[in-house]
Amino acid sequence: MTDISTSLPKIRGRILIGGEIVTSGYALRDVYSHCSEDGQAVHIGETPNVDADTLMAAVDSASKAWHRGQGEWPLARMEERLHALASFREKMCAVRESVCRSLMWEIGKTWADAQGEFDRTIQYIDDTVEEVKRLDRDSSRFQFVGGLMAQIRRAPLGVTLCMGPFNYPLNETFTTLIPALIMGNTVVVKIPRYGQLLWDYLLEGFQKAFPPGVVNIINGAGRNIVGPAIQSG
Repeated sequence: MTDISTSLPKIRGRILIGGEIVTSGYALRDVYSHCSEDGQAVHIGETPNVDADTLMAAVDSASKAWHRGQGEWPLARMEERLHALASFREKMCAVRESVCRSLMWEIGKTWADAQGEFDRTIQYIDDTVEEVKRLDRDSSRFQFVGGLMAQIRRAPLGVTLCMGPFNYPLNETFTTLIPALIMGNTVVVKIPRYGQLLWDYLLEGFQKAFPPGVVNIINGAGRNIVGPAIQSG
């Protein structure tokens, strides 16, 4: 097995709030891998361990970007949103190897499985885009049901909290994140407990592709921070 110390650079976890990549002002938690040749735990980086106040700052940022449905992102045309997503997809593909290596070392996936999860995620983005285009075409037509003429318009709902499981920390988190974004919602992503370090490689892509506050990414102990953040609704 390849020496882990030369395969994955040590990552000091960052967070994304309000379009800014933040590197300080919160606690950190060590991340270890058990994929070394001797099976001993090897320190591979640090992940953010934010408190409830920091998560609330992310929620507030998303709320400002939402602006009661009048923000830049919820009012953007569908083609503008898809263009932003295409820009992110390109940036994500550029860090494919780093994301896959992080998946492999942190949660014990094989190299093939890590690549498979990444590639399925890209395919999911592509499939979702095609489905949205179809829905958008259909909604431009009038429909006749029971003697009534109607036109269906889908609208965003507001600030969305996205959380994924540790066994597929990239793919299954994206299956909530991508639809929420495409429809014009603003999002707060709470990173899974395991599979944390890979998100650091994606922060610049989110920052550059989407307006400030549309995507906010944090990490911490969910039982301590999620409850306070959703109390107000």
